[in-house]
Order: sequence, then C-alpha cells, then structure tokens
Amino acid sequence: MKLRHNFKNLMVWNKAVDMAVKVYQITSKFPNEEKFGMTSQMRRSSVSIPSNIAEGTARNSSKAFTNSLDISLGESFELETQTIIARRVGLLTQDDFESINHDIDEIQKMIIGFKSTVEQNPY
Repeated sequence: MKLRHNFKNLMVWNKAVDMAVKVYQITSKFPNEEKFGMTSQMRRSSVSIPSNIAEGTARNSSKAFTNSLDISLGESFELETQTIIARRVGLLTQDDFESINHDIDEIQKMIIGFKSTVEQNPY
C-alpha cells in the first residue's frame, strides 16, 4: 500500500508556513543593508522548512520521505541559529526572537514526531 500525504492537510506544514510568513513580516523591519544578508538567509531557511515537508510527500518511499523531513529539521536548526545571531547583533527584538523561537521549537518537535511515525509505519 502506498501512503501519500496531502501536505496541505499536515499540521506541521501549516505551522511551518505560518512561521515563514512571520519571518517575512519580521525581517521586513531589518535595515536595507541586510537585504542580501540576514534577511535573505532567514527567509530562505524559513521557506525551506515547509517546502521540504511538501516535497517529501511526493516521494515514493518512507526512507525518501524521512530524508526530506531530516532536511526540514536541519533548516529549522539553521533558522534557529540565524535568529540567535540576529538577536545578538540587534536586528531582532526580544519579543520577536522569543516568538520565532517558540514556533521553531514547536515545529522541530512536530517534525521529529512525524518522522518517527513515518519510520514506524513504512510504505
């Protein structure tokens, strides 16, 4: 039996899309000189998280799907690192930092849980 997930129905995908939108909104306040620096990096990482989840749903095996989830998880840690740097250099307010990192933490837990479910129920 082939199990395909409609990524738009996945809670983790929806949460990650919402976070990417939040990252876009917050980074729009960054200085123009950060357009090709931290703004670009944080946006790319945040968009990559739900994108890789969606891509994984099209894969033909559980192993390929979990690989895509691993990539999403890695991107979430990349974004987390970028928020720490952005906070330390004064680009993020403490409130924005806490808000994004709360979302990141939640998404990381969701990805890990989802990956475990896929691994336990291969297709």
